[in-house]
Amino acid sequence: MKKTDKIIACAIAVHRAVGPGLAENSYQAAMAIEMHDQGLRFQSEPMLPVCYKSVLIGHHHPDFVVEDSIVVELKVVHALEPVHTAQVLTYLRVTRLQVGLLINFNVDALKFGIKRIVK
Repeated sequence: MKKTDKIIACAIAVHRAVGPGLAENSYQAAMAIEMHDQGLRFQSEPMLPVCYKSVLIGHHHPDFVVEDSIVVELKVVHALEPVHTAQVLTYLRVTRLQVGLLINFNVDALKFGIKRIVK
C-alpha cells in the first residue's frame, strides 16, 4: 500500500469513528493516534523556518510531515478553497517535498474532502 493510501485510510477511519463537526485539533489528535497505530512515522506540527533574503522571518507549522516525505494539512471548513491548496504548496516548497494531502473533515463522506497535491 502506498504511503498516501495509508494516510487516507487513517483519515477515513477517524472520520467514520467521530464524523464531521469537531474542531481541527480533535481530528489532529485522532489522526496522530491512528497513524501511530498503523505504524506510520510522523512529526506533528514541525517548525519550518521561513527566510526572506537570508533572514529568518517566521515559521510555518504543517499539521504533519509523514514518513519524511508527505505533508498532511487538516481542515474543518465548509469547502476547500484555493488558499488552502496554496498553503500546502508553500509547505512543500519550504520542506522540499513533492507530495501533500489536504484533508477536510467537515464533509459527509471523507472522499469528498481529500485533495492530493503534487509539486
